[in-house]
Amino acid sequence: MTTTTVDLEFDGAIAILRLNRPEVLNSMTSALAKDARAAIAKVRNTPSARALIITGEGRAFCAGAELKDEFLEGDGKQSASEQLNTTMREDFNPWIKDIDELPIPVVAAVNGVAAGAGVGLALAADITIAARSASFILTFCPKLGLIPDVGTTWYLPRRVGLARATALSLLGNKLGAETAAEWGLIWQCVDDALLSDSAMQIARALARLPSGMAIEMRRSLKQSHSNSLGAQLDYERERQCVLIESAAFREGVNAFREKRQPVFD
Repeated sequence: MTTTTVDLEFDGAIAILRLNRPEVLNSMTSALAKDARAAIAKVRNTPSARALIITGEGRAFCAGAELKDEFLEGDGKQSASEQLNTTMREDFNPWIKDIDELPIPVVAAVNGVAAGAGVGLALAADITIAARSASFILTFCPKLGLIPDVGTTWYLPRRVGLARATALSLLGNKLGAETAAEWGLIWQCVDDALLSDSAMQIARALARLPSGMAIEMRRSLKQSHSNSLGAQLDYERERQCVLIESAAFREGVNAFREKRQPVFD
C-alpha cells in the first residue's frame, strides 16, 4: 500500500509503515494522518500481522505539524483555532488513539529528528528505538507559545519524570538519542546503519507474543499510574484469573515443561 504520504509494506508477520514526505521532513498534515490511519486499519484487518514498525523516509522521523498559513489566519471558512481544533480532533489525535488501540505491538524506529508532534508520535509506540544521529526536540513552548500535543504531555513525564519533562518542554533543548536512552525516553539507541535491522529484530520478537498481549500490557501499565498499590494488586489478580484460562497460557506451560519455545496463535 503506497499513497502520496505513507508507504505500508509487509515482511512476513511484520508491517512497516513509513511516513513518506521526506522533502518536508515528514511533517504532519491532515492528509498524512488520514493516510496513516488507513494504513493502520489495513494492518488491524490483516490477521497475519503480528507487529508494526513506524519509521520515516529520508533524514527525519517527523518534524511535527506542517505550519501552514491557515494556522495563523484560518482558511476563509474556519478561523485558525477552529481549523486546528478540527485537525486535532478528527485527524491527529485519532491517529495516536489508533496506535494505542492496535492489538499488536508497535515499534517506533526514529531515523532522524523527531520534533514537535513527531515526539508524541514516537512515544506512542510500545517500544521506541532511535538511530544514534537522531534527536528529540519539543519546539512548542519556546518557539511557538504552545503546549506539546498528540499525547506528548501524557507520555513524556511517564517516561522521563516530571522534572525532565518540564525542562525539555519549556527550554526546547535538543535531546540526542544516546541521552534519550540513558533517561529512559526510548528503549535503545543504535548505530544508524543498524536501525532497520534492530527494529526488525525487536518486531520479530514481539510477533511471537500471544495475541492481545500488547493491549493487556498497555492497559495494566496505564492502570498502575492511577491505582493505589492495593488497587493494582487487585487489577493484576483479576487479569491473571482471566488470562490463565487462555490457550496461550496452556501453550506456555507445556512449552516450559517440554523445554522448547512456545508457539502462540
